[in-house]
Amino acid sequence: MFQLHFENQIFRTPDDFQTSSENEVLKQALLFCRDWIVGKEKFIQKTSGSTGTPKEIQITRSQLLASAKATAAFFQIEKSDLLLACLHPNYIAGKMMLVRAMVWDAAVILVEPTSDPLANLAENLLPDFVAMVPLQVETCLNNPKSKQKLQQIKHVLIGGAPSSLRLQRQLSENHINAWQSFGMTETVSHIALAKITGEALWYQPLPGVQIGQDDRETLWIESPMSGNQRIQTNDKVIINSSRYFRWLGRVDFVVNSGGVKLFPESLEPQIEESIDRLFPGKRFFLGGIPDQMLGQELVLLIESNEKDSNRAKNLLHELETILPKFERPRKIHFLDHFEETSSGKINRIKTLAHVTLDS
Repeated sequence: MFQLHFENQIFRTPDDFQTSSENEVLKQALLFCRDWIVGKEKFIQKTSGSTGTPKEIQITRSQLLASAKATAAFFQIEKSDLLLACLHPNYIAGKMMLVRAMVWDAAVILVEPTSDPLANLAENLLPDFVAMVPLQVETCLNNPKSKQKLQQIKHVLIGGAPSSLRLQRQLSENHINAWQSFGMTETVSHIALAKITGEALWYQPLPGVQIGQDDRETLWIESPMSGNQRIQTNDKVIINSSRYFRWLGRVDFVVNSGGVKLFPESLEPQIEESIDRLFPGKRFFLGGIPDQMLGQELVLLIESNEKDSNRAKNLLHELETILPKFERPRKIHFLDHFEETSSGKINRIKTLAHVTLDS
């Protein structure tokens, strides 16, 4: 039976959702659930702005319903399953946890979005299904009590950003049933899932999802979640004979260096451990800047106000043992602060512009 738990409160009946709250997370959750319960058909949702300016789009009840049903079919969800909503309901990932609970007629625990949403969870309220961002999963793994809870959850969905190779190995080694999701606001959450096993991620489309490629070998999607409209992405993929796909990166960020096309998002996980060891806790990414000889030069950007040339030199030498010659960054640039999107992700294009202007 659908019910929403928040701290010591339980919301069950339509009248319960008329309650007002000063807590912003609970307030937004109640407003959305109220709209759903009364049968609202259309919702306005802001996109994340990962590769451009965030925009408001209209999503329909039928899209949200299709997404919840497809996920239930994929995981064989039971009505007795307990859900945990630990992402803000203003974002599509947070809304979808509420939709799933209502569509699946299941109970959902709503908690404040924190880096460790399992830390203060009562032992008798262990969820069966949860969606988190990589940072939350990493934090839970570093807390022995939260890690133990994570190991007992039936289905852990990870989205919002790719999981690092290190995180994938940790999940596999600790026997956590985790899945990396692939989707976007326009498809109201994920349209495909990849089981995290420590090996390369191959995404399996949800029931009812059709996929293909355009002449750039970028992914297109047709699904009830997208209103049965074809959505053309800028995501470069490989599709195998089983219609699973492997994500290489966005063509927006591809670097054409001397005629060789490099996908930074595929290379970054391979060098993460080296960077974290020499520049612990620092954000980084690979990108291309103009070069007269090569067209574009692959460079590594590190967010730090300490420009340690010796460590940078050591890092470049270490990367020679990790990446093939044409896939290695030729230089390291330090920036005090990376530009960000409205949702807190690195804005690669704007950040790279600072390096280009300074070069």
